[in-house]
Amino acid sequence: MDALEGARRIAAARDGIVTLGEARTAGLTTHEVQRLCRSGRWRFVARGSYLVDADLYDGVPRRARIRAAVASFGPSAAAVLATAAELHGLAGLRATEVIDLSVPGRVARPARVAHPEVVVHQLVIPPEHLVRVDGITTTEPLRTLADVSLRVDRFSAVSVLDSALNRRLITADDLHSIPQLVRGRRGAVAARSYLGEADGRAQSPLETRARLRCVDGSVPPDALQLEVRDHDGYLLGIGDLGWRGPLVIAEADGRGPHGVPEAVFTDRRRQNRLVNAGWTILRFTWQDTLRPDYIPWTVRQAIAASRQRHR
Repeated sequence: MDALEGARRIAAARDGIVTLGEARTAGLTTHEVQRLCRSGRWRFVARGSYLVDADLYDGVPRRARIRAAVASFGPSAAAVLATAAELHGLAGLRATEVIDLSVPGRVARPARVAHPEVVVHQLVIPPEHLVRVDGITTTEPLRTLADVSLRVDRFSAVSVLDSALNRRLITADDLHSIPQLVRGRRGAVAARSYLGEADGRAQSPLETRARLRCVDGSVPPDALQLEVRDHDGYLLGIGDLGWRGPLVIAEADGRGPHGVPEAVFTDRRRQNRLVNAGWTILRFTWQDTLRPDYIPWTVRQAIAASRQRHR
C-alpha cells in the first residue's frame, strides 16, 4: 500500500480529514502534502488538517470542518455548546456556521484570527464530562444540555432537552443532575425552569414549540403522541398533540418526513380516518409558532366548536 492510499484509508474513517502528522505517518512528506494541495487534490481546512480527495466534495463538509477545527487547537480542545449538540444529533438549535470549541487556558489571538468561524470558550470541563463522538472530543450529552440551556431562549432549550430525551441520550432522571451543573452560573435560574417542561415524547422541535405555545395560551394538550383506536382496537392514527375530551388533535407539519409525497398521502388517509371517527384535526407549521396567540386561539376555537357539536 503506497503512502497516498494509506492517507486515504485514515481519512475515510475521519470525515475525509487527515492531519499532517497522520500523513507523515502514512509515508508522505510535508512537500508532498503541499503539492497535493496546490494541485487541488487535497484542501487545507485548518492548521495541520487537510481534506483528502477534495475534488470529490462540494466544499468542505460540516463534520469535516468541525473535526479539523478541534484537531487544529490541540489534544486539549473539545467541541462544546451548539457544536457539541450537533455532534450528538440533538435538534432544536438554530443552524449556524460557527464552531464552538473550548480550550483550557489562554488562547492566542492569532489562533482565533486564523479560524474566523471558530469561537473559543474557556469552560472548566472535568475529564468525566468529555466523550468522543466518531473520534471528535466533545462534552457528553448531559453537560452539553446544561451548557446550552444557560445560553439560549426557552423554546430552544426545551426543544433540545426534548430531543435528548426522545433519542434516549439521557433519561428523565438524568435531568435532576442539571441544576448542579449550572449552579452559580449566569442563566442558571432560567435553565432550571426549563427542566419541568421537557417531554421526550415530542418528536421534533416544531412539536415542542407548538406545545409550549398551547401551554402559554392556557390550553395545554392532555396527551402527546395520542393513539386513537376504533371500537375493535384498530389504530386509526397517532396525533402529535391531543385533547381527548373534545376530540381535538393538532399536527405539527414540518419540512422533514411530512414533506415527501408518500407521507402527504399517508397523512391524508390517516386524517380522513380520524375525521370520520369524530376528531377535529388542526395542522400547524413552523411559521405558526412565531405568533404567540395563533395556535392557542385556534385550539380554543376547535374545542369550543367540538363541544357545541356534542351537546
